[in-house]
Amino acid sequence: MVSASMSGPGGRQPVKFLLVDDRDDNLVALEALLRRDGLQMLTAHSGTEALELLLAHDVALALLDVHMPDMDGFALAELMRGSARSRDVPIIFVTANPLEQQRVFQGYDAGAVDFLIKPIEPRVLRHKTETFFQLYRQKQALAEVLRFNETFLAAVGHDLKNPLNAVLCGAELIARTCADPAAKRTAERVRSSGQRMVRMVDDLFDLARARLGCGLLIERQRTDARATVERIVAEHQASSAAREVRLTADHCPEGEWDPKRLEQVVSNLVGNALRHGDPGEPVSVDVRPGDGCVCITVHNGGGIPPELMPHIFAPFVQRERRARGSEGLGMGLYIVEQIVVAHDGRIDVRSTPQEGTTFRVELPLHAAPLQRIDHCA
Repeated sequence: MVSASMSGPGGRQPVKFLLVDDRDDNLVALEALLRRDGLQMLTAHSGTEALELLLAHDVALALLDVHMPDMDGFALAELMRGSARSRDVPIIFVTANPLEQQRVFQGYDAGAVDFLIKPIEPRVLRHKTETFFQLYRQKQALAEVLRFNETFLAAVGHDLKNPLNAVLCGAELIARTCADPAAKRTAERVRSSGQRMVRMVDDLFDLARARLGCGLLIERQRTDARATVERIVAEHQASSAAREVRLTADHCPEGEWDPKRLEQVVSNLVGNALRHGDPGEPVSVDVRPGDGCVCITVHNGGGIPPELMPHIFAPFVQRERRARGSEGLGMGLYIVEQIVVAHDGRIDVRSTPQEGTTFRVELPLHAAPLQRIDHCA
C-alpha cells in the first residue's frame, strides 16, 4: 500500500521508504513513529507485496520484519540484493527476539545495515532512519546537479558548432582564393585548428549524451567494414608517412552499422596507435569475419602503463606520454567504447611492454534497432 504523498520543502518530491510486516498493528505503529512532511511510506504485508512495490518505486530505505510467513525478511533481502533496481537500498531488520545472534549474522550477510529490537525506542528509530533519508536527499541533489551540468555541456557544444563552421568556411575560402603564401599558411593552420575544435565539441556532445543516459545517436545502414577500414588506414598512412601501417583485410559480409561512427572507431584506434605506440615498430590493423560479427584489431608496439589499464575507457584519461603532444580531451577511447556498446558489440584491450598493445572490436552483423530517447533528442 502507498500512503498519501506529502511534498517536501519547496515542493520537492517526497522521499519514499518501505515498511514490511505481516501484522497491521506493527505497520500502524511504525507509520505513526515515522510520519512527517517530506516522506512517503509504502507498506507491504508480505515479501511478495514488497517486491511489487520495489518494481514501481525508488525507495531510500526498507524496514523489514524478520519473522513473516511464506517469505521472511532475510529471504526478501536476498531477493532485493539480486535485483539491480533494489540492490543498493539500505535495509534495517526489525525483530522481537534479541537473542537470535546467529540470525543477526545471517541478516548482515543478507545486506542489512542495522537491526532494531522490538519494542522500538522512538528516538532511536527516528535518528537511524533520518540518516538514510538525508543521504538519499543528498544523492538526489547531486544527481540533479550532475544532470544540469551534462545538459549545459550538451547545449554549449551544440551551439558552438555554428560559429566554428563559419570559421572553417572562412579559412577554406581564404586558403582557396588568397595568393599570399603566408596568408594561405595561416588559413591552413586556422582550418586545421578549427577541425580539431569541431572534433572536441563532437566528443563533448557525445559525452554529455552518454552521461545523461541517452546513448549515442546511431543511424544504421548497410556498411562495408573492410572498405571503411581500408579508407581510414590510407588516410592515416598519408598523414603519417614516416610510420608504417600494415593492413590485413579479409573479405567480410556487410553489416548494419553507422558508417560515420565506424569510421570514428577505426580512426581513434589507429590514431592512438600512431601517437602512443613505439615509433620504431609498425602499426598493424586487421579486419576479418567472425561468428556473426566482424572483428577489427589494432596493434602497436609499446605497453600501456599498468596503473592506467583499469581506467583506459574512462573519459578524460590521458596516457602519460605528453612529451609528444596531446590533442583532444582524452575522451577518444571512452567514445569508442560507447559507439561499440551502442552497436551491441564489445571491445577489449591487452597490453604488455613485451607484446605491445592490441585493441579488439567485435561488431555483430545484425543488431536490434536503436531505441532513441525523445527527451535527449
